[in-house]
Amino acid sequence: MAESPDPPGLRMTALARWLDDAGVAIDVSGPLEATLFPGGRSNITYLLTDRQGRSVVLRRPPLGNVMPTAHDMGREHRVLTGMALGGFPAPRPLALCTDEDVIGAPFLVMEFVTGRILATAADVAGLDPGARGTVSDSLISMLGSLHLMDPGSCGLADLGRTDGFLVRQAGRWAKQWEITKTRELSDMDELHARVSQLVAQVPPDAPSGLVHGDYRLDNVILADDSWRTRAVLDWEMSTLGDPLADLALLLVYWSEPTDRLRHRIPIAEDLTDAEGFWSRARLIDAYAAQVGRSIEHLDACTALACYKLAVIAESIHARALSGKQLGTAGSDRRGMGEATEALALMGLAVTVSGAVAGLAA
Repeated sequence: MAESPDPPGLRMTALARWLDDAGVAIDVSGPLEATLFPGGRSNITYLLTDRQGRSVVLRRPPLGNVMPTAHDMGREHRVLTGMALGGFPAPRPLALCTDEDVIGAPFLVMEFVTGRILATAADVAGLDPGARGTVSDSLISMLGSLHLMDPGSCGLADLGRTDGFLVRQAGRWAKQWEITKTRELSDMDELHARVSQLVAQVPPDAPSGLVHGDYRLDNVILADDSWRTRAVLDWEMSTLGDPLADLALLLVYWSEPTDRLRHRIPIAEDLTDAEGFWSRARLIDAYAAQVGRSIEHLDACTALACYKLAVIAESIHARALSGKQLGTAGSDRRGMGEATEALALMGLAVTVSGAVAGLAA
């Protein structure tokens, strides 16, 4: 096996040997090219390509500041296996390595799905308004389809507890905040207090099901010819719980031209501002019509989503400050810190004005 230079987070010689032993269909008799996907801010994702042009994808945890219970490779591998069993469009898992001696951390290998990822405003600039509408429709329809799946039919009935999901989420992200924060922020303290009150009022019999955990436009692969969804990516935070948590997170990631606070967050910046993309209100209406369930506590879920993303942004900020963040945010020593502050203010606005008006603040 030919030796290759080691990019950050990989040990190519040991990896090639392990891939060969695991029977992954890639030629390791020659050098493997490892290309870092630039957009990753959480798990690190590489495209591995052999000399014959065949490719697979490898995902591993970040190099540092890993929050407890986060970045679970075994969990993501299990969810991808379930998605394949249930026929839901996601990359097919190929192998899981739990031996940290191979590359320094657990990792999973999955198939490489070809298509288009829309991650920046430049990516969508060439789409006409009709195509942008198709993307919006496909994205929200796919989310509804996920939430209508039976977890038991894909071997995921015990993926997580559904009782008290939102209350436990509020508590979990508060603990993560204490671990990862780089400074004191009174707005985060106030937001957590309000979120805790809101989620405590959600009816205990609210619908439950599969939750992706990070559902957004730049986490899907689209077909170039039809702009329909070919695969949903990044299942590391998947669980069983309140499906409205996914819709809420999508709304926070979404952007509209008149948003103010949202445009201070350097994640998927201005991605859905262009003509043709649906408004947040239209996304909500389409989702509600498809799933046929109550969305009365969407505001509570949206405020919680703002809090969750603020904590995640702070974690990325902490990794950037320590020099352990790869990808887009690797040299960003302030932007994600500002994102934390903006998300806290957005969440507070949601608790006052509701999801649609609050996110447009």
